[in-house]
Amino acid sequence: MQVVSISSLKGGVGKTSVTTGLASAALAAGIPTLVVDLDPHADASTALGVRPGDQLDIGRMLKAPRRARLSENVVPSGWVERAAAQGAARAGSSPGVLDVAVGSAYTGIYDRPDLGRRDLRRLSAVLAGAEKYELVLVDCPPSLNGLTRMAWYASDKVTLVAEPGLFSVAGTERTMRAIQLFRQEFAPNLSPAGIVANRVRSGSAEHTFRLAEMESMFGRLLLSPHIPEQANWQQIQGAAHSIHHWPGESAKHAAALFDALLANLLAADSRPAAARVRDRVNR
Repeated sequence: MQVVSISSLKGGVGKTSVTTGLASAALAAGIPTLVVDLDPHADASTALGVRPGDQLDIGRMLKAPRRARLSENVVPSGWVERAAAQGAARAGSSPGVLDVAVGSAYTGIYDRPDLGRRDLRRLSAVLAGAEKYELVLVDCPPSLNGLTRMAWYASDKVTLVAEPGLFSVAGTERTMRAIQLFRQEFAPNLSPAGIVANRVRSGSAEHTFRLAEMESMFGRLLLSPHIPEQANWQQIQGAAHSIHHWPGESAKHAAALFDALLANLLAADSRPAAARVRDRVNR
């Protein structure tokens, strides 16, 4: 199991969109995936089409992590049922696994700067019950308070999301420094998985300049491909749809970009999940 936090210390850069795009690519590749919606706004849960019942949300699981029973409280994404209904799954095969640890405002009680080392272990304890998943994506809030640090403590890698703009690039540089300090104090095995340039406008001179700046600053950590601004992204998320099952050439192109991005994100990993994504991209 690989745990990847999707982070940004600046709001509004499309962090949740990247999380759900990667989840869509993982579902299409047949990688059993869990999305942990750690943002108190719970936008990822909405976009993933979950229908919570009596299950505990992630905030209440964090309250008593050793008694959380993750497998009993995750909710299947509505995307899985839709993919099966559309015939996306091969005949005789499973439609795939994409579960959600549902977000809620309750998690906000942990989003404070004074979270102690014991509290940092809460998400790790919850994820001890996540053995059936090959990939866990944690959608973090746009801050460096307790929830993000809790996610980093539980993660193998951190993926940063940035727009090619001055403030976002500066924020990404600060986040890289924060990750380095966090590694030294709390999580020596944590590594930056890379930086996703999101909402890129190809005709923008400012974006072209900032992308070149990011390449100079971050080198190989700037992942490819970059994700362009998607005119119908809000419509897709509002309909709680996977990008891989939305009609039209624009969505098909975006889905292929997320396939390639997930493959590059997992490129350093030799396990089957990474190999399956690479196979899908190379078809």
